[in-house]
Parts: sequence; structure tokens; C-alpha cells
Amino acid sequence: MPPEVFVVPFVFGIPAVVVLAFRWFRHREHMAALAPPRADVLEARLEHLQRAVEAVAVEVERIGEGQRFLTRAAAERALPQPDLPAARGRVVTPH
Repeated sequence: MPPEVFVVPFVFGIPAVVVLAFRWFRHREHMAALAPPRADVLEARLEHLQRAVEAVAVEVERIGEGQRFLTRAAAERALPQPDLPAARGRVVTPH
């Protein structure tokens, strides 16, 4: 029997088994990392998210109040438009 019959499977088989074993262990590590979080961790994250949303809502309301105030102040300060003679008749513009 030629020696290639024994050498070729060892040359390609052993590295293939090592690679497959390595990938299998890596897959198990990744699956363990994807496990759902514990209930207390999840509850703490949700509470933190709720506080953040409430803080954003307060800030948005403050921005809205400031915008309403500035709009009202600008409307009160608005000066009446002067009655320009060119606005009533024909306007000649330079070319």
C-alpha cells in the first residue's frame, strides 16, 4: 500500500478536526453570551431608560415653552408695516 494513503488523511484530517473543535467551542461561547439577561439586570436597564425618557420629555416641554414665549414676544414687538408709495403702484427696478 502506498504511504500517501496514510499521510494525506493525517495531513488534512488532523487540522480539519482541530479547526472544527475550535469553531465548536467558539460557537458555544457566543451562544452563552447571547443568553437572555437576568430579570434584575433587565429591570434596572428599563428603569434607567424610563428616567432618561422622562428627562427628555421635560427638556422638550421647556423648549416648547421657550418657543411659545419668544413667538409671543416677537408678535407683541412687531411694528406696523409702513405704507410705502411703491407698494401701491408700479415699481421700476434697474436692469
